[in-house]
Amino acid sequence: MTISDITETDLQALKARYEQAGQGHVFTFFDELAPEAQRELYDQLDALDVERVNQIYTKAIAGAEAASEGQEASVEPLPEDVFDSVISASPETIKEWETLGLSQIAQGKVAVILMAGGQGTRLGSSAPKGCYDIQLPSHKSLFQLQAERILRLQDIARQYRKPGDTSEGLIPWYIMTSGPTHAATYAYFKANNFFGLKEENVIFFQQGTLPCLTFDGKIILETKSKVAIAPDGNGGIYAAVQNTGVIESLKERGILYSHCYCVDNCLARVADPAFIGYSVSKGTDCGVKTAAKLSPDEPMGVVCVRNGKYGVVEYSEISKEVSEKRREDGSLAFGAGNIANHFFSTEFLERVPSFASELEYHIAKKKIKHVDLETGEQVSPKTNSGMKLECFVFDVFPFAHNFSVLDVDRKDEFSPLKNAPGTGADCPETSRRDIIAQHIRFIEAAGGKVVGADADDAEKIQFELSPWVSYAGEGLHDIVAGKTIEVPAIIETREDLIRACK
Repeated sequence: MTISDITETDLQALKARYEQAGQGHVFTFFDELAPEAQRELYDQLDALDVERVNQIYTKAIAGAEAASEGQEASVEPLPEDVFDSVISASPETIKEWETLGLSQIAQGKVAVILMAGGQGTRLGSSAPKGCYDIQLPSHKSLFQLQAERILRLQDIARQYRKPGDTSEGLIPWYIMTSGPTHAATYAYFKANNFFGLKEENVIFFQQGTLPCLTFDGKIILETKSKVAIAPDGNGGIYAAVQNTGVIESLKERGILYSHCYCVDNCLARVADPAFIGYSVSKGTDCGVKTAAKLSPDEPMGVVCVRNGKYGVVEYSEISKEVSEKRREDGSLAFGAGNIANHFFSTEFLERVPSFASELEYHIAKKKIKHVDLETGEQVSPKTNSGMKLECFVFDVFPFAHNFSVLDVDRKDEFSPLKNAPGTGADCPETSRRDIIAQHIRFIEAAGGKVVGADADDAEKIQFELSPWVSYAGEGLHDIVAGKTIEVPAIIETREDLIRACK
């Protein structure tokens, strides 16, 4: 006997598996579904590791209960031997890191992995967040800014190999999307000719999903024929690189190191040579950039030693007294703010499955559309009705063999886009302000000056310097020293820069 094209044997085996796992209710409406809908639900359930879902729920609940019982995390500041800062390092040291990083890029050993699964929902957009226009004078999106940084770095790195060297020194860009953003992200890149990058070096892959659960751990049906699912958090990147062939691709290309970051930071120094070089010089397998917290009560995760292992502790998890502790130099003892900016060796990424079962999962309580199992009606709840389970990208820190932390200057490297226009913090206006202010600093550091209307107001000034012209302020001095640039000015090429200088 078959139901649609599913054999009775296969159906009963799947039902038995779910009954044994305490999740048999997912078949409540199966017999009344049309054959096509039966097949859809069967395929979705067959692909799901229901035993793993139960394990993740149990582990997440245990972690949440420990937190609710007030079990304050045992935290210690980072030891000095794993922590360095570009702010206090000498120019010679930074140059050494940059040179080593550029040499690795020139040899084709560096890739970029971008976490870009989010939509711009809070920004009032359903498009992928990387497509968002922060209203720069050029109207470039976050994706385009980052692509141009890669183009510029590839160009710089060519000078770090001999003329006869046949390695291309390309930086492959692996872009992690999610179900809702995958097709739109690819279409956006395709429509824009991959922003000048070669299509074969821009690789898209999807992060995984997990079923949404009731508070007592039962899988939620969104409709009679579909399980409610949600992305598994930015920590889903580790399973995704394994399951989608990214690890194999990295190895085939000879990639030894990857820079991994979030799409919403307009100042992200993509494949930052200083960070790559620093991490390689330390023998790092898992590293992270941090930015100093502005105040003890800034709601920002802190990289530290947590319960004897490297990790991130949220502001809410430590006491006021601990958060306010100071070092001898007056800086916060727990001030290494996490900015979701990481270095991984390929060997480390390949090793994650060996400890994946030990990774923490975190509960996010949400309003989840679901089918009432008794009435069959779909419910759109007005209060939190279930949970999504997430793994965070920093949950792997405790398993690093050689962990390192590089502190960077926030004004140069961290301006996240989180909130709606007009919010006043971490919003499109602050992103625009911060990137334009940086471009002006690049010109001024090279001995030039930006003049004209609103020249002293980064929120209003019409000025922009393409990353294709300068990645981090390099290559400008010979052109701009002693010169002025009058706004409005959008500098897209060196020719534009030469013509703008008076």
